[in-house]
Amino acid sequence: MAKILFVMTGSDHWTLADGTAHPTGFWAEEAVAPYRKLTAAGHEVTVATPGGVVPPVDRGSLSPDANGGEEGAKEVAAALESTEELRRPVRLEDVDLADYAAVFYPGGHGPMEDLAVDSGSGALLTAALASGKPLGVVCHAPAALLAADDGDGGSPFAGYRLTGFTNAEEAQAGLADRAEWLLQDRLVGIGADFVEGEPWAPHVVVDRNLVTGQNPASSGPLADELIRLLG
Repeated sequence: MAKILFVMTGSDHWTLADGTAHPTGFWAEEAVAPYRKLTAAGHEVTVATPGGVVPPVDRGSLSPDANGGEEGAKEVAAALESTEELRRPVRLEDVDLADYAAVFYPGGHGPMEDLAVDSGSGALLTAALASGKPLGVVCHAPAALLAADDGDGGSPFAGYRLTGFTNAEEAQAGLADRAEWLLQDRLVGIGADFVEGEPWAPHVVVDRNLVTGQNPASSGPLADELIRLLG
């Protein structure tokens, strides 16, 4: 059994270009699907957030539309309710990477607000990448990569093949024209080799120990890749 660190947003909103706060948090499926797969494989999960706050769920991710119907929505809500680790997160600032075999970042728009500018998270990502331990990041969570620094003013993720929520998906979700910045553009801007898949379809990119997923549907397949890398 390995210990897996889930680094999650502590923000319940995303500030749009006009200064308004769009309600958000983490996307339920992106935490639930990997948690289920990793724990079923015998691994132990610890949740960390900035300041140790309880991670807020994006209420939109609990809707029937987001979960294939009423039954799916009830199942996801029940899974969150029964996941004790979400109610007792540790402080991200106190995390020691040496205690964990892998690191995983679920998405939702929340990371666009806090983890994108969190230097502690950035330092953890830099160390995790250099360690060779499996590092999984899905959907909007690659925003956290923007806070990573290679020590020379560049990004340690420059030159890595990766994916994340695309401009096309943000446009189809109705928020692209209201956003201050778009994730795909910023990841290209730090020198990453962004690999875009079809909107909303599962799409996972593996480059060395970095495993990235494009959207909510990619979270389960991403967890499968983490399990494979953990051996």
